[in-house]
Order: sequence, then structure tokens, then C-alpha cells
Amino acid sequence: MSRFLVAAVALLLPTLALADVDPRFAKLRDEAEPLGGLGAFLEKYIGACEGALVDPKCKSDAEAFRKKYQGKRLYMIIGEDDATMLSPGPYNPGAGEYTINITPFFPGGRYALTHGAPKKQDGNGNPVLPFLTVTGTLPEGWNGSIFSRMFSMRQVRAQVVFTPQAVWSLPKKGGGKNHGVTARIDGLILTEGRTGHPLGLWLNGKDANASR
Repeated sequence: MSRFLVAAVALLLPTLALADVDPRFAKLRDEAEPLGGLGAFLEKYIGACEGALVDPKCKSDAEAFRKKYQGKRLYMIIGEDDATMLSPGPYNPGAGEYTINITPFFPGGRYALTHGAPKKQDGNGNPVLPFLTVTGTLPEGWNGSIFSRMFSMRQVRAQVVFTPQAVWSLPKKGGGKNHGVTARIDGLILTEGRTGHPLGLWLNGKDANASR
């Protein structure tokens, strides 16, 4: 195989991996706007308008930015190293069935995107949110150890389609407030990062595999 063909195949692999997903999620993804960076988006959406050196237009710019994205769907990829919001749930070895817990808190810089607005914080000042859960069945040759190891070794990737809704805030320990953006998670798919094997799908407010 020529070097040119090898290079072309290498460039196509990420595209092929993204295309090889559940068609229901693919439809949502293809209709959404790709997000360049979550941190930059959250900064502009919330508007860091405190301090002496803040641009006088800060608040109006943030309002205009929020209006621009009102009701608009966005798409982002959360790589394996950053998918710390994922954890293994109950596993049934007899049937090979598993549950994956998703804490719907997606950090980006100083802020975070959440599914719904948090109402309280834990003892460390972290917002408390209920899990989203997805289920699935392990493929042939896999077992519970392999399943758990995917999470401890950061081998699971998430793709998320969401609609931003509003800014939330909670009191910060020692004064001030923590801010974030509440969103509706329209679709979320989990895959094994190396192979792209599908692990779970959240769609229309529920575990899509459980609805089948």
C-alpha cells in the first residue's frame, strides 16, 4: 500500500468512527452545530462580568450570545481522558448485562454544563445531580473485569448533543457564587474509544436500549 493511501486511510478513520453510530443519534448529531470548545462557549454564554477591568459591553454581549443559541442544538465529543463523569454501575454476570452511570456535569474551564440545574452541593462544594443511566449487554468474549477496566483506564468516549437553556448559580463556600449552564441533553452515546464499539445510548430523556 502506498504512503499516500496509508495517510488517506488514517485521515478517514475519525470520520468513519463518527459515522458508525446508532442512526437515531447520528441524525441528531448531523443536525447540530459542532462545538469548538466547551470552556470558551461557557465563558461567552455566562459572561464573566465582574471586576474593575471588565468591558462595559460584557453583559450585553453575553445576552446577545445566549439569544443566538436559544433553542439551538450543539454537538461535542468528550475524549477518553476527560470522560470522568462516567462510571460503571451494576453488572449481571449471568446475562452479561451492565449499567453505566453518567453524572451530567460536563466541566469546561471555570464553569460546567449540566443536564438540569443543580439545587444543592456536597460537602466539597460540588453540585449534586442525579445520574443518567444507560444499559447494554457485553459482546462475546468480554466479562465484568474488562467492563470495569474500561473506566479505570479511561477507555470510554462520549458524544453529546445538547440544547443550552439558562445560567444557574449556587453559593460558593467563603462567598461569591458558582455558575454554570443548564441544558437539555438531547442525545448521548458512549463508545469504547479504541474500537468504537457502542456501549450505551441516551435519547429523548431515557435509556434508548431499555426502551427497545
